[in-house]
Amino acid sequence: MSQSIYEIPVNTITGETTTLAPYQGKVLLVVNVASKCGLTPQYEGLEKLYQAKQAEGLEILGFPANNFLAQEPGTNEEIQQFCSLNYQVDFPLFAKISVAGEDKHPLYQALIAAQPERIGEGPWWKDLVEYGLTPNPKPEILWNFEKFLIGKKGDIVARFAPDITADDERIVSAIETELAK
Repeated sequence: MSQSIYEIPVNTITGETTTLAPYQGKVLLVVNVASKCGLTPQYEGLEKLYQAKQAEGLEILGFPANNFLAQEPGTNEEIQQFCSLNYQVDFPLFAKISVAGEDKHPLYQALIAAQPERIGEGPWWKDLVEYGLTPNPKPEILWNFEKFLIGKKGDIVARFAPDITADDERIVSAIETELAK
C-alpha cells in the first residue's frame, strides 16, 4: 500500500476532517454500517465488544454507507442520532462514505486491496442471491457490516463477512491475538 492507512483523509460524523492517525498503535475494527439493514442489530454486539475491549486498546470505527439497497439514507446527523438512541453507540462514527463502485472512498480502496479475501463467506451470501439480489463480486464489499481488522502497526490482518457478528469466536480470537502483540 503506497499510502499509510493512517494518512487517508476521512471526516468525522460531525464533519471535521481528520485521518486515522489518532488511532495509531491501537487495534482497529473498521465496519461499514447501515441503519435500515437486516444486519443493523449488529450495532448492539459491536458496542458490547467495544465496551469490553476498548481499555485493552481496541477501537471500533463505523463508516456509514448507502451502497446496498439505500439502507443508509439519512444525513450524518440522523445516523448519529439513530445510533445513539437505538443502540447507545459510543464507538467512533465517521461521515457517510461510499464503500463500493466508482466513487469508493480511498480508505476502502486501501482496505480491499490489502485484504481481498474475507473470512466466513457462508450461506448468507447465497440467501442474498435467493432473494434476487446481486452481491458484489470478490474482492469488493459484499454488503453492510463487513469488518476489517487492523493491527497496531497499521497492517490489515483480517476481513470478516457481513454475517460474522462481533461475538463470533473468529473475530474475538483475532482481536485478542492483535491486542496481545
